[in-house]
Amino acid sequence: MNIVILAAGLGKRMRSSLPKVLHPLAGRPLLGHVIDTARALSPGRLVVVIGHGAGRVREALGAPDILFAEQAEQLGTGHAVQQAAAQLDESVPTLVLYGDVPLTRAQTLRQLVQAAGDRKLGVLTVSLDDPSGYGRIVRDAAGRVQRIVEQKDATPEQLAIHEINTGIIVAPTRRLKAWLGTLSNSNAQGEYYLTDVVERAVADGMDVVTAQPDAAWETLGVNSKTQLAELERIHQRNVALALTDAGVTVLDPARLDVRGTLTCGNDVTIDVGCVFEGQVSLADGVVIGPHCVIRDSEIGAGTHVDAFSHLDGARIGAQARIGPYARLRPGAALADEVHIGNFVEVKNSTLAAGAKANHLAYVGDSTVGARVNVGAGTITCNYDGANKHRTVIEDDVFIGSDTQLVAPVTVGKGATIAAGTTVWQNVEAGALVLNEKRQVSRADYTRPAKKQ
Repeated sequence: MNIVILAAGLGKRMRSSLPKVLHPLAGRPLLGHVIDTARALSPGRLVVVIGHGAGRVREALGAPDILFAEQAEQLGTGHAVQQAAAQLDESVPTLVLYGDVPLTRAQTLRQLVQAAGDRKLGVLTVSLDDPSGYGRIVRDAAGRVQRIVEQKDATPEQLAIHEINTGIIVAPTRRLKAWLGTLSNSNAQGEYYLTDVVERAVADGMDVVTAQPDAAWETLGVNSKTQLAELERIHQRNVALALTDAGVTVLDPARLDVRGTLTCGNDVTIDVGCVFEGQVSLADGVVIGPHCVIRDSEIGAGTHVDAFSHLDGARIGAQARIGPYARLRPGAALADEVHIGNFVEVKNSTLAAGAKANHLAYVGDSTVGARVNVGAGTITCNYDGANKHRTVIEDDVFIGSDTQLVAPVTVGKGATIAAGTTVWQNVEAGALVLNEKRQVSRADYTRPAKKQ
């Protein structure tokens, strides 16, 4: 099978310099969703027709299995498919899809392709309570499809029809090419309509069959930012309901955003307002608190991530506790039962089992051993103005509050760092390190008074 995806449109109503098909839905371009669906059908040839912003679209896709055809002038859908005709294999049917219709399921397209086979023209249709703006499916008294009439060309009787054309068709390629060559732009739009091939097929005695999606949202397109937002919510609700069907507790399916792939184990709970980006894996019993942002991370069984935490490129073991208001940056690797508390940032660092940094700390470019306590206000000073350096904190170290560890530095096993200490030399195992400071108490001190 050939698949042609029409992606040349300007998208004036988007009011954007970005080509319409590159606007993101769930974190990926609209066209990317359509291509994923097309690939699920294993086409022999996949052709994308580009026009407005052609260079940017080519750059965004850049996959070896995609062929391109350019529509220099946007003269209609029929004209667009003509630009791809030379690259199509005539021995198999051609399916035509649209780069701004991202939610059509592969299962629905398979049903259409199977209904048409190799010798029929297939049209994906849907019945709408309000069909305004869509081409109507005109049938004869026996229910056979005769033609498709665009809204601007329809009579009052035809405007009363509720079955509409989605634009998605499949046809024998050799016949399709012939019909495309006969199209006329003598219509209200002055364009070459792909839909006119239906009338050509009927005239040639070819059967025209139809298939319908399970839900009308599968065929919704995007012509404005409002419609894009509406499709985003439809898609996200579909994702949320798929998660709940799989046993995930999603406290409010209307307040979840998955912009990538989210894999969940058993008994996972996700609170409201969470955003998942890239590849995220949540093991059994993970609890994600409200308003967390998690990107490209793996979270082990039984771990709790509390409210307003941001995780990016993190690997977290089992039974850990993160947040609230914690930030884990790329390279953060936490073992089992690690605690990272409020306003703690971890970057490019490993923390062994049982390590804790519960309050107001920065751990960067560090190796932290098991059962280490990182006190509030502790900073690993990893940057000298030109290069980053590592801090090594061995097992069972106790670091008091308001400590600065000036890298490169190693703190030996079981050492204790007193509160308020600046450590710039290596510390021996078991040692106590402190910066001696004299405390002065003046009984005769009088606090200054405000001037009147």
